Amino acid sequence: MSNTISKTAITVGRFVRVISVLLLASAAFAQGGQSITVNCDNGDSLNGALAKLNKQAPHTVIVQGTCTEFVSVNGFEGLTLRGQAGATIQQPAANPQNLAYVLSIAGSRGINVFGLSVRSLPSIFSGIGIGKGSSQVQLQNVSVTGSWGIVVAEESQVWLVQANVTISSGFAAVSAFDKSDVHIAGGLLQRPSDGNFYAGLFVGSGHVTMQGMTIRDMQEAIDIGSSGSVDLVDVDTTQPSDVMIDNPSGTNTNGAIVTDGSSLNLGSAKLRIRNAGQSGGGTSGAIFVTNNSTLNAGANLIITNSQGQGVIVTNNSHATLAGSSITGGLHGGLVAANLSTIDIQQANALTLVGGNRPDLFCDASSYITGTANLSGVPTANCTNQLLSNYSSLP
Repeated sequence: MSNTISKTAITVGRFVRVISVLLLASAAFAQGGQSITVNCDNGDSLNGALAKLNKQAPHTVIVQGTCTEFVSVNGFEGLTLRGQAGATIQQPAANPQNLAYVLSIAGSRGINVFGLSVRSLPSIFSGIGIGKGSSQVQLQNVSVTGSWGIVVAEESQVWLVQANVTISSGFAAVSAFDKSDVHIAGGLLQRPSDGNFYAGLFVGSGHVTMQGMTIRDMQEAIDIGSSGSVDLVDVDTTQPSDVMIDNPSGTNTNGAIVTDGSSLNLGSAKLRIRNAGQSGGGTSGAIFVTNNSTLNAGANLIITNSQGQGVIVTNNSHATLAGSSITGGLHGGLVAANLSTIDIQQANALTLVGGNRPDLFCDASSYITGTANLSGVPTANCTNQLLSNYSSLP
């Protein structure tokens, strides 16, 4: 009974969070009334035009050309920036005020940014920054290149639809900090072929729901820490569903890292991870759960051909699978170590763990339970296995 109540509470909690994101999105789709055009190729300034607007009245600003300037959206209500074909905000070479973002959105509500490209240089922290409790912010069909990409901080609420980020300096393509709430629907996070170390999605003390995103060639595709959480769930039916982590260049270290009291929860959107990790094994691989963290995979986790481990759970952490698939890895399929557990629960389909070396591994302090719910005859190096999900209960 307690287990059922716990699962119900988790489900309700996630439902409430999804509804809050839906409300955020519906509010963000509202657009301003009065419209002005800024043509930076003709000498106009986008920042100069914004400085003349009534911040409390709705406005739509049509952006044309390349605006080489820092743009600040501070304290606005109901502002829409709509880029026409090729519209770009380019970071200037000089930054005498030591600004952190090329496009900064702070303390604002109901902000919509459509069809703009933002280009930053290695000298700045990030291309786009959203902070100071901004809410109902939507970035759609936005392209960001350069340093860090998109940073959401200070309890802000943001919706990213088909955001494409190519990071070439800094650390992460999309970041969520300080209890911020971000929903991602579609898009691409990628990096160039250089020797730097990058993350696709970096979540620290924030919450992200995600669907339809492709993360390519990042050393850490998803990095969740500081009690952050990421839920893979379909919210926008007009956008793709599956999240893809791919490693064609062979540079990936981990498909996902979940650490320091954080969680990765798979709902209605599938997580597909291909060729993750490095052949040396260790903690490298598709998903690494550690330091009192959790993975709730359900039936929507599909891991193929890991160069490292499939799912490795360590340091008092826990993973639950129910109909998942982990196949063809060069090292362990399911690995539990240092007081950790992996539980395979009953589902409409058995969990497939096969073709790994070995399929199941645990140390003397850890358990893999519910092995009766595995298909085939997985190879095992784990003495602490239970056919059922629990040991004998009174």
